[in-house]
Amino acid sequence: MKRAFISVLLSLIFITHGFAQNTIEIQAQETDAFPIIWSKFEIPFISSKTYDNPIYDVRDFKVVFTAPSGRQKTVRGFWDGGTDWKVRFMPDEIGKWTWKSECTDTENQGLNKVEGDFTCNGNNHQELLFQKGTIQHEPGKYYLSYSDGTPFFWLACTAWNGALKSTDEEWQHYLSQRKENHYNTIQLVTTEWRGCDKNAEGLTAIEGTGRIKIHPEFFKRIDKKIDEANDKGLLVSPVILWALLMGQGRELSPGYTLPLEEAVLLAKYIVARYQGNHVVWTLGGDGKYYDDLELKWKEIGRRVFNDIDHAPVTLHPHGRSFVGDLYAQEDWYDLMGYQSSHSNQEGTVNWINKGPVAKMWSKLKPMPYINLEPNYEEIGFRIDATDVRNASYWSIFANPIAGVTYGANGIWPWLQPGERILNHGDTDGVTGWRKSIEFPGSIQMGYLAEFVNQFDWWKLFPANEILESQPGEEKFNHWISVVKSADDKIIVVYVPDKSDVKLFNSKGYEYSAQWFNPATNKYTKADILQQEFEDVKRVNFDSGEAETVTVAKISNTIQFAHNFENDMIIVLKKK
Repeated sequence: MKRAFISVLLSLIFITHGFAQNTIEIQAQETDAFPIIWSKFEIPFISSKTYDNPIYDVRDFKVVFTAPSGRQKTVRGFWDGGTDWKVRFMPDEIGKWTWKSECTDTENQGLNKVEGDFTCNGNNHQELLFQKGTIQHEPGKYYLSYSDGTPFFWLACTAWNGALKSTDEEWQHYLSQRKENHYNTIQLVTTEWRGCDKNAEGLTAIEGTGRIKIHPEFFKRIDKKIDEANDKGLLVSPVILWALLMGQGRELSPGYTLPLEEAVLLAKYIVARYQGNHVVWTLGGDGKYYDDLELKWKEIGRRVFNDIDHAPVTLHPHGRSFVGDLYAQEDWYDLMGYQSSHSNQEGTVNWINKGPVAKMWSKLKPMPYINLEPNYEEIGFRIDATDVRNASYWSIFANPIAGVTYGANGIWPWLQPGERILNHGDTDGVTGWRKSIEFPGSIQMGYLAEFVNQFDWWKLFPANEILESQPGEEKFNHWISVVKSADDKIIVVYVPDKSDVKLFNSKGYEYSAQWFNPATNKYTKADILQQEFEDVKRVNFDSGEAETVTVAKISNTIQFAHNFENDMIIVLKKK
């Protein structure tokens, strides 16, 4: 996308304290030559005051934008060092917009009651985010979509430290490889946390754990990383407040250490800084959001999001915890994120297939359900590509299909060869990020996205009830997962191991069948049995005598056998 350092004439009007109407030229730093739809537009402000600690001294700085249609959108501005303040915004209509600022320091002539307008133009960027619009959750749907309504299947990669540690070359290589392999979302952390105590320049986001100070310079490298991800058509899911309560280094995580007031101030700052980008917010990372901490996190969410227009918001809970029933009615909460954790053992497998997500999705208001952290490939040197595929397919089929996230133990910490992961007790030998993105499971998740996107996947819902028997009840890791369309015209079955399978065919449809190999991305013809034979008595028209003949008819069951060496998926389509 073409970018330039330009001057934008925005007709700023001072109307406080008797100032005459003025037209002021302001510098729009590294913005598009003209404001364009579905792209970040930045308006810089110069404060008339210098503050000792701006996040406390200016409790609120907002801009209300009015679209050509008359709709209004409210966003916050943020301090960017010295007397520099900025507002970042993504216009979603073509035409003339107007805006007006509001500041709690009503005497600040540079921030309060400043007005302007701009004309938003069309977007010629080829990536879908810029053509179809930013990602949203439409009420009543179990999936995310672009603003034009096109469903968006989430395939994310976990690069918690990517924006904090990567060089320019590394980040470009990573983004390009993820894009080529059908990933469309990057999950990353926006502050220091237990897995990264400072960024590549040695800076931290804040200082202090009681009364805090923001370091704007820390965030400028993240600005660039998120911009570059978006420019490649990749959505970003920034973790705002990492919140794990246990483990070495937990004191580095702001969601754990900061009091409520400071957590809200930091979260508001980060949201204001990246609200002009294509994002889905992860308010808390790896946290406990229930019992004694439920009210705290609900309060943070309400104070950060309820009085502004914002992208979808989720929480990333600690392993095998489900908070859907606690947060589903929160106005700011849009996506049911969960973490199954990193195990191929019975407890975790059963939690995915028979646990709260599988049981509760149909009882709560419709939302996307996404496993934001299933098995990390190579974690503990015990999780391989098969485990990654198992957890991922089980997860997307345990609820209405919406998406899944991939992770590898060398990617999330942005590990270099020979480096050890901070505060995670890992032994030597973990593969670095550059080789990890080429792991088999990493590539196979791209196959998963290709496979799913061939269907109207948003119409496929869990349907294990059509299984005659569930082998997973006898052997946990043989769990078969079924999804189908409401009209039974498409049935998709994930079979993790060798098994004879029988499905009920209540409508008596005749199906064509095809196997998909999720390890190789190859399709083969599937042999299925869906006929049954019965003896019918009839009169022979030539002899006039009664006779018995055997006739075939479509059965009310479908039978097939999995005899392959790895997990497979069978696709049944009504003829």
